[in-house]
Amino acid sequence: MEISKWIEGYRTAWEQSDDASVAELFTEGASYRSNIFEEPHVGRDAIRAYWSHVTRTQSDISVRMGTPFVDGHRVAVEFWTTMRNEGDEVTLPGCLLLKFDEDGACSSLREYWQLEYGERHPPHEWGR
Repeated sequence: MEISKWIEGYRTAWEQSDDASVAELFTEGASYRSNIFEEPHVGRDAIRAYWSHVTRTQSDISVRMGTPFVDGHRVAVEFWTTMRNEGDEVTLPGCLLLKFDEDGACSSLREYWQLEYGERHPPHEWGR
């Protein structure tokens, strides 16, 4: 899978709260660390369960993805998400640090993010 297709699949799965589609983007034993201070979700089933839980409170989701930085099998890409979470309007900018296997499936994801209440717009240099 091409990196751009993977990123678009991730973006679309998030906007549609589609835990099954997001799980298919990962290897069977992938590690997904959504919070650096917590243990990772390991394996497709765990990733799918995490996504099902976390997106349950999200609605009106709009995700923008930046231009990825690619170094072999490693990729970094920013995201800028606006949504309602438990009814509150929030902005969630962040970055995904990814590793891919030979077939283009993600074997490792670490994300860093910051949650702000209200709708915020990215700075002009964002995503490049």
